[in-house]
Amino acid sequence: MELTVETRAAAQIEAGALVSYAFEGDKPLEGVLADLDRAVGGALTKLAESKELTGKWLETTLLHYPQGLKAERLLIIGAGKREKFSVTELRKLAAAAARYLKARSVKRLAILAREEDRTAGGAEAIAEGLLLGEYEADKYKSEKKNGGALEFAALAGWSGAAHAEAERGLRRGRIIAESQNFARDLGNEPSNYLTPRMLEHRAIQMARDIGLAIEVFDEKKLAELKMGALLSVAQGSIEPPRLLVLTYTPEKVAAGAPVLGLVGKAVTFDTGGISIKPANNMEEMKFDMCGGAAMLGAMRALAHLKPAVKVIGIVPATENMPSGTAQKPGDVQTAMSGKTIEVINTDAEGRLILSDGLHYARQLGCTHLVDAATLTGAIVVALANVNTGVFGSDSNFTEQVLAASRTAGEKMWAMPLDDEYREMIKSTIADIQNVGSGKGGGAVTAAAFLREFTGETPWVHLDIAGTAWLTEGKPWSAKGATGVAVRTCVELAMHLGT
Repeated sequence: MELTVETRAAAQIEAGALVSYAFEGDKPLEGVLADLDRAVGGALTKLAESKELTGKWLETTLLHYPQGLKAERLLIIGAGKREKFSVTELRKLAAAAARYLKARSVKRLAILAREEDRTAGGAEAIAEGLLLGEYEADKYKSEKKNGGALEFAALAGWSGAAHAEAERGLRRGRIIAESQNFARDLGNEPSNYLTPRMLEHRAIQMARDIGLAIEVFDEKKLAELKMGALLSVAQGSIEPPRLLVLTYTPEKVAAGAPVLGLVGKAVTFDTGGISIKPANNMEEMKFDMCGGAAMLGAMRALAHLKPAVKVIGIVPATENMPSGTAQKPGDVQTAMSGKTIEVINTDAEGRLILSDGLHYARQLGCTHLVDAATLTGAIVVALANVNTGVFGSDSNFTEQVLAASRTAGEKMWAMPLDDEYREMIKSTIADIQNVGSGKGGGAVTAAAFLREFTGETPWVHLDIAGTAWLTEGKPWSAKGATGVAVRTCVELAMHLGT
């Protein structure tokens, strides 16, 4: 989709649709809505008086061939209560507009921002929303969904003096949204089209296109590095594992500057191994690599945005399959760190591969660590699909991640990680076991397991099992992979670089 900033008066913009938004309880109509109302001969006032236009969240009011406008349609979307409106809602509103209009075969649109949203942040949110909303997971469909793709969108309302600022926001929004959509593409791929080796090729191509350094470790190199936890998960599959290491290095690095490690779980398909999952909904286990996809998307964005900190992305990739060579419940594995692990449940495999990824990140000199993983069903029980669960070893760094999530508009919630949970993963025959003893706390004991491999390094774990994909589409998003955590990790890295 082509995006541009438009400084002409809204009435003069030629498009398939001109879009703006109304707040709940706005009486009389103010600002841009008052201007639009005058242009269309008071039609909006009449609609408001008849309660067809109320401003309720994502309510749509569509006028065809409105007099006084060169646009073929005028779409007013409800923005909800003014006091609850932020760039997060603006992003969703723009995405909802894109999805609503493309379903009606509109190819060209313009979004008229209200006066208070004509900032770089507003332009960024609108650009992100348009690109995220336009996205469809229809790569393998013969007929594309919702009337095809949008071709052109203009961000309207900015003055000539503010044009450069809007362009900066638009550029940043495009980079981040396209990187999030890159992660969504990976997450939506069927597992027969995205094995670990296929993920390797996709990552190499992306890194080469944007100038990121990349190393790929095959199974022989993983054995040399003694990554026994990762190899133990892979041993049940004919598909060999991979470890992807992508590095962004700024032109100038200050002495003592932090090095951010982004570690993402990429189980390209998870049957559960010998502790096999039920057949119902098992097809969703292609999404078990969404943490790795998110970190690849974040690295893509950071290569363009160029923060002033070094960032290393580490993605352990494997399948988890049952076979005659698969690891069994009761086996003991030795992780790269030298710590021994009793495997109680082979379906608790994500923490195994992350343990080697986190330890290796520390070996590479990462001073701060964030991992993202579709790790536990327990976090879905706790938080449903609304919030990502956040676990951290350092309160200051955890708050930085949470602040980044708020800025990025990704809902996250801090979870406990008390020392008592460590007692639940003690093993009688090894250093630790890969699931907690007793009932309850599954998401917390999984995080406690990961903490064993982070040492004194400030670390945050993002359990995205409930937020990594949508089982049903939303007005602002297609069904499927969401690309969650890309925006938060980007915001965090940009903040660390200031």
